[in-house]
Amino acid sequence: MATSTRPSPRRSRRLVASVALLAVAGSALAVGSGSASADKDDDRDDDRRRPKTVEVQLLAFNDYHGHLEAATPGSVPIVQNGATVLVPGGGAEFLATKLSELRAGHRNSLTVAAGDLVGGTPFFSGLFHDEPSVESLNALGLDVSSVGNHEFDEGVTELMRLQEGGCHPEDGCYFPEEPFAGADFKWLAANVVQEGTNKSVLPPYWIKSFNGVKVGFIGMTLEDTPTLVAASGIVGYEFKDEVDTANSLVRQLKRRGAETIVVLLHEGGAQTVSTVDTCEGISGPIVAINSGLDPEIDVVITGHTHQPYNCVLPDPAGAPRRITSAFSFGRVVSEINLVIDKRSGELDRTLTTATNHVVTQTGAKDPAQTAILAKWSPLSETVGNRVVGSITASITRARTNGAEDRGLQSSAGNTIADAQLAATVVNGAQLALMNPGGIRADLSFATTARNEGDGNVMYREAFDVQPFGNLLVTLPMTGDQIRRVLEQQCQPNRPAGQSRPILHLGVSTGFTYDLAWTVTSVAQPTTPPSTIRNCTGVSVTNMMLNGVAVDPAATYMVTTNNFLADGGDNFGVFREVPVQARIGGGDDLVALTDYLATGPIAPAPADRVTVTPTFITL
Repeated sequence: MATSTRPSPRRSRRLVASVALLAVAGSALAVGSGSASADKDDDRDDDRRRPKTVEVQLLAFNDYHGHLEAATPGSVPIVQNGATVLVPGGGAEFLATKLSELRAGHRNSLTVAAGDLVGGTPFFSGLFHDEPSVESLNALGLDVSSVGNHEFDEGVTELMRLQEGGCHPEDGCYFPEEPFAGADFKWLAANVVQEGTNKSVLPPYWIKSFNGVKVGFIGMTLEDTPTLVAASGIVGYEFKDEVDTANSLVRQLKRRGAETIVVLLHEGGAQTVSTVDTCEGISGPIVAINSGLDPEIDVVITGHTHQPYNCVLPDPAGAPRRITSAFSFGRVVSEINLVIDKRSGELDRTLTTATNHVVTQTGAKDPAQTAILAKWSPLSETVGNRVVGSITASITRARTNGAEDRGLQSSAGNTIADAQLAATVVNGAQLALMNPGGIRADLSFATTARNEGDGNVMYREAFDVQPFGNLLVTLPMTGDQIRRVLEQQCQPNRPAGQSRPILHLGVSTGFTYDLAWTVTSVAQPTTPPSTIRNCTGVSVTNMMLNGVAVDPAATYMVTTNNFLADGGDNFGVFREVPVQARIGGGDDLVALTDYLATGPIAPAPADRVTVTPTFITL
């Protein structure tokens, strides 16, 4: 079996210190050896033979989201006999093996990431506040990562605990004899600062030396992170513009001797094909960001959109700049081979190459990752395998050409809205609205390897659907406010080319309306959602509640989660309702499991909203 012998960063630092001491001792012995003339001749020969460049391998991934178990990441496209087919991909044991294989033969190698390593995770890690994910990442030999929006799901304080170690303040130590040690790797957060200051919550950059040359890494999340996480966890912090932040650090890095600069950015784009190692029709925020980044920045490693691509785009000076993304869930590794001029420290971009490698579930399993899975499995099995309810058929998210599409109405979104309405009828709730980004998995009718039986839903499956621990709230809203919230599903105020310009809310039974919107697109709606460039117009009409027209001036009781109630995903109309007017509705996962317990539950129809799209093809 392939075993990684690469030491952790902490161990590496200790080894480097020991080697340095041995080197000093060896030099002292050499001074008295009486071979000075021979040494001079050797030096002249070494000067002629010494390489003029330094090669550094970067192995990158993004959006890991705690997908340790091989059953959770999903598929990855590969080419077989000239055709693209989907095969199982990812899983910590196979990702670790792939990283070890790629490191072989490379003297200088770093493993880096572009955020969302934790948060939005499956049951196996999420139940334990992502301690298993961090332990897995440590064993993968990760050196440095940017933060992503999901690193802030449980707030700044919890992120700092994951970095520094310590037991959870509420759940305590899962293994009292072995308290959680924290991350061996460094999280970077250049554009996350305390309000009114330029002090970042975590280091803004990191510099690594290789054979006398220095490589600088700037780590950032997307500026829109506050719209994607619960506001209560980030009080007192600002999320600054990505381009302005990175450009402001270039001079500082160069003063410290780092002429080669890499940005680890949790923001990205998408291409128009499903292959992993190409760059066809790239669009999304990364295009505009790249055009604004200082030409001194050499490589941009991205994430957030869960898309694979391997691009070379011109920087503002017209020079080629490598931009990569490695899909999600550990299914792809981007290998970027830097070639750096040893004298100047500058990257030779013409010689620098990149390849996106798929991670298939074949070959040997990494034993260190197997041990981590074995450590946490007994705890997860005890809680996770409990059957909490039943369904009559699979309840799924919306998809276009196999890819999740949050711009479409879904059975899963409407079913969860039904569950939330049922949980808050006691509050007087009349309808419920659910955000598509809060739905992280489907509920499958078929039995799993745990043999729970067709139609039965285990706690771990329900957790995978709603892993964020949001709280339900019931709000008094006028009919006009409801209409304006629904109009905010079209999000033209985000930058043009955003990854998700339309976010379709799930709606509960009895509530219907007509929705018309206009979008610009590079193709017609039969193509993947990534081809939609922007939503430019929206109209909400014919709102009906239990067959009666919704009165714009009347007040209705609306249930949603605290993420949306705080204005998350740019649904700012919710914030017009005073906090004091909210009525608590309990945990969203409890609402779902209680609803499933009344089953078997049939999938809610995905036809409660009549949608009329208008596509303006570019």
